[in-house]
Order: sequence, then C-alpha cells, then structure tokens
Amino acid sequence: MGGMNGILIIAHAPLARALRDCVLHVFPDSAQGVLALDVPAQEAPEETLQRARQLVGGWDVQAILMLSDVFGATPCNVAQQLNDGVHTRLVAGVNLPMLLRSVCYRHESLEALVARAQSGGTQGIMSVGSTAPQNQTGKKHGPSHHDHQQ
Repeated sequence: MGGMNGILIIAHAPLARALRDCVLHVFPDSAQGVLALDVPAQEAPEETLQRARQLVGGWDVQAILMLSDVFGATPCNVAQQLNDGVHTRLVAGVNLPMLLRSVCYRHESLEALVARAQSGGTQGIMSVGSTAPQNQTGKKHGPSHHDHQQ
C-alpha cells in the first residue's frame, strides 16, 4: 500500500463522499486508497483545513493526488493550502471519469497521475447523440399537419 498514491477528493458536500461511493462501486478494493472530505456550506476554511490534515495524517501512501470540484471555491482553496507540489498535487474540476482513471493509475508517479487525471477528465466529456430515428412519421410540424385539425 505504501508504494501507491492516495487520492483525496475534497469537494462541496455531499459530492466528495458521493464520488468516492461511485468509485468503490466500480473498484471495491480501492477503499484504503481513496479518501473523501465533504465541505459543508457554512464551515470556516480553517476548520476544513484542520479536518483535511486529520484525515490524511498517518495515511500510508507514497504521495497524494488531491481532486477538488471547482477552482477558486473553498474546497479547492483549502486543498491549495495542503498542496506542497512535491508529495501532493492538486487538480480542480473533478468528475467521475477523471476519478476512475486516477484510481486505475495510482501506481504511477504523481506527475504521471496528474496527467492521467486531466486527460481522463476531459476525455470523459462528450456530446452524445440521440438514438431516436431522425425521420419519424407523425412529427412533421408543417402546414399539412394543421390542415387535419377541426
């Protein structure tokens, strides 16, 4: 376990724990390597930072990839205070594809893991086309459609 990177999700409540639950649904054996810190709306940043330090204190991991939800918001700002850029790295804009990709590559270097997280997050965003037939009958809204109305 010590040779693996840990992933800390720090986000507005209840997103962090919800994302962790989703990850454990797919990778049940990764529970020790993924921690979540939900940040309540009214909590003082100092308190959040203290909880974050307690959460990761004594965590047996090589390094920590921190994933926060929104750049510039409290969870991200708190994570920035924890971030030394050496044993920890921070990526904002967490989504589930990013998280799943990160969990898959926890064994890689922290630098590589940051790249995996970013590419996983962006590649997971795509416009998905409709599977509905394009030319369904009865959906015409031209004049002929209204001719039949009483």
